[in-house]
Amino acid sequence: MEFIVITIISLISIIILAYIFNYNIKKIKQIGEDKKLDELSKKYPSNIELCKKYLKKLKNEKVQIEEQNEAKASLYIFITNKIIIANIQNTYTRIQTIAHECLHSIQDKKILAFNFIFSNIYLLYFLIISILAIFKLLPNEIMYLSILLILSLIYYMVRIYLENDAMIKARYLAKEYLEEEKISSKEEIEEFVAGFDKINEVGIKCVNYNFFMNIMIKVLIFSIICLIFK
Repeated sequence: MEFIVITIISLISIIILAYIFNYNIKKIKQIGEDKKLDELSKKYPSNIELCKKYLKKLKNEKVQIEEQNEAKASLYIFITNKIIIANIQNTYTRIQTIAHECLHSIQDKKILAFNFIFSNIYLLYFLIISILAIFKLLPNEIMYLSILLILSLIYYMVRIYLENDAMIKARYLAKEYLEEEKISSKEEIEEFVAGFDKINEVGIKCVNYNFFMNIMIKVLIFSIICLIFK
């Protein structure tokens, strides 16, 4: 009975918060589509050169940079101290996206290390208790679910701090870069920044919700497994 209640509450939470946060990935992509700004962004260096300039500005030039056209998203990998740049050469959003990943590289190393280690432990714990539940080897499913929720809160707190910090600061770093390079006019820079603001207005909410949804999906999966294999 308790897992039925948890499943229902989890589903309701996912639906209600999706509505409140206007969760819509397609909307973010549409906001990021601007042919004029895309064309203006072509005046700026390649992704790798742009990344190098940001890292120099941040005084952190030891980071490795790699461009992978097949990558689904750009990211900073702490364990290898490397920035992976996805296929974003033809969009103006790259100016802020690359700034975002460069900012990750200068965040608190203690928090970055903890996030890397804990994220893997968290995922491994979820997989182990799910498998054990399938084989009916968990003596107290509610206790293990409670532990999963506690671990989820820790994971959420650390990951959201890192993402929000980089997302908020990326806008200002990108603006500073545009102003210093003096490639675009003042009016064009204002258009770039307005575009970044539109993306962030929707994007920050969606990223926060997406992490929450991923946590609740794990709770749902575990609860359903316990219901089926109890």
